[in-house]
Amino acid sequence: MDIQSKYDVLKDIVREQKTVLVAYSGGMDSTLLLRACVDALGDNYVVAFIGKAPIFPAKEIDEAKQTASDMGVEYVLIDTNILKNGPFIKNTKDRCYICKKNLFSIAAQIAKEKKMSSIVDGTNLDDLMDFRPGNAAAREMGIVSPLLKAKLTKDDIKELSGMLSLPTQHKPPYACLATRVPYGTTIDGALLNRIELSEDYIKSAGILQVRVRCHGNIARIEVAKADLNILLREQNQIISRLKQYGFNYVTLDLEGYRTGSMNESKAVNGE
Repeated sequence: MDIQSKYDVLKDIVREQKTVLVAYSGGMDSTLLLRACVDALGDNYVVAFIGKAPIFPAKEIDEAKQTASDMGVEYVLIDTNILKNGPFIKNTKDRCYICKKNLFSIAAQIAKEKKMSSIVDGTNLDDLMDFRPGNAAAREMGIVSPLLKAKLTKDDIKELSGMLSLPTQHKPPYACLATRVPYGTTIDGALLNRIELSEDYIKSAGILQVRVRCHGNIARIEVAKADLNILLREQNQIISRLKQYGFNYVTLDLEGYRTGSMNESKAVNGE
């Protein structure tokens, strides 16, 4: 199937929903979904829901608001208060489930108020390959995943984003800041802020994809292997800055960036 045909299938799936509240993060997946919803239904039948919380960097929230506005889509920005959720801050391995349940519960209230018939999210075919407890929350809440229904992969989404000239075509994948914290470590605002500041500083050196995994007072930095030379060239400045942010030790993960590295532990895999 050619890429235009895949997009037509996606729009047909969206049309079945009549009116939609889009769980919108501003990433490549949800931006394609938002555009498909507008193309299929018209902007009068689409509202973007943007969740605000310390687990989402401020820059990501600002970009999501801007992109929704550029598409002419009404958006609703709501503070999820996730750091007041006791089970979430305990950071068990079902943390993502708890967060998504909270997020979709708020979305359900908004959808009811605005008389939207469906809530849709950007889950796609490749998301089924990783440990994602949040998918169970989506199923329980009746969230529709049009990209998944259309059997679209990350590569398809990137190609479609290019075809539609979306600003997120080359945007690196981004997971919430809580994914930088090992399961069992209590999550708080100060810890999340330290991680956000550290990643922003490393990105300022010209590195687009970075994760600063926080292991107590140790920062474990993951970047794409192609960016290792940049990191090593700037290592003294990076070490100095991250120590200013509160880390005692700054390390480089030689395996490089990969999604879900915190899920590689024996605790997550049930060993």
